[in-house]
Amino acid sequence: MSDSSSHNNHNNDHHKTPHELFDEFLNKAKELKNRAEALDLKSKYLGKNGPFSTILKSLKDVAIEVKKEIGQQCNTYKDQMELLIKEKLEELEMYEMNRALEEKWIDITLRNSNREMGLNSAGLHPVSIVQREIEDIFISMGFEVLDGPYIEDDHHNFTALNVPADHPARDMQDTFWFPDKKHLLRTHTSTIQVHGMEMHKPPFKFVGPGKVFRCERTDASHEMVFHQLEGMMVDKGISVSHLIYFMKTLLSEIFRRDVDVRLRPGFFPFVEPGFELDIKCLICQGKGCSVCKKLGWVELLPCGMVHPNVLRAGKIDPSEYQGFAFGLGLDRLVMMRYVIDDIRLIHAGDLRFISQFKAY
Repeated sequence: MSDSSSHNNHNNDHHKTPHELFDEFLNKAKELKNRAEALDLKSKYLGKNGPFSTILKSLKDVAIEVKKEIGQQCNTYKDQMELLIKEKLEELEMYEMNRALEEKWIDITLRNSNREMGLNSAGLHPVSIVQREIEDIFISMGFEVLDGPYIEDDHHNFTALNVPADHPARDMQDTFWFPDKKHLLRTHTSTIQVHGMEMHKPPFKFVGPGKVFRCERTDASHEMVFHQLEGMMVDKGISVSHLIYFMKTLLSEIFRRDVDVRLRPGFFPFVEPGFELDIKCLICQGKGCSVCKKLGWVELLPCGMVHPNVLRAGKIDPSEYQGFAFGLGLDRLVMMRYVIDDIRLIHAGDLRFISQFKAY
């Protein structure tokens, strides 16, 4: 429509009475097919440049009696139109919702359906895929898979892991505390170590996957909720060589190719000595990117020999038994495995993203 035609239509609207405009509005409201059309109609008739606003502006030079009568008419019709549009929007929203549900409805009781469902359509979440693979790898090496609660107390999350109340390591983790200041959302799966020692007598070896929670600022490589996998082995004569063997076996199985790794000293209160096992970034091949913070290496696996104080907290004699422990960053491992450059994609819940990954 040309500008001149549109201008003429506006001029025609200016000559209509409030009643004529209201009737015209009602007729058009009957033809609305979706929320967008309803909002457009509202804007056209009730917007600041609409015909009712124009009529009200034109009343400044007319007699008070006329101004009062026409003003009341306009305001009454506008209130009715506002209510009608509100009801129409709710009606259209319900209609669109029911239509979407009908289109996506699946009778889960049907067998041999032609519809794609479950693993064939959305697929498993990539974290679930890798977690299951790791569990299978460790089960094949004689490890048990344990679980633990999300809500922990101070003892299981800190004290039993050699982190006393005045220890600076508590400041390394921004913790979500409950109002009683005695319970918290676990900050690491290391709490599963404590529960594991409470339930088992050595020798034992287990892994414990799960979500952990920290009050962190999110970016390409950090989230407030993320996944770890804890591992622990306690027996007589355990040394660092056992730790290295199991870690190399894990990485070679997960990545199904040779991966450059490095072991460097690291401080963790629950192990002594402690190490950081880094993997050369598979996103940028070691050149530097946002995931590896331009370093070319990704911290993947804090590990070390279990601290004697941790063994004592688990009622295990450190003079008789030794052990190693590690905490694997599952999300970062997934990012390396599938070349995902932003951890937030993993937690966004977007089925279009998840559907790219298929279970083994």
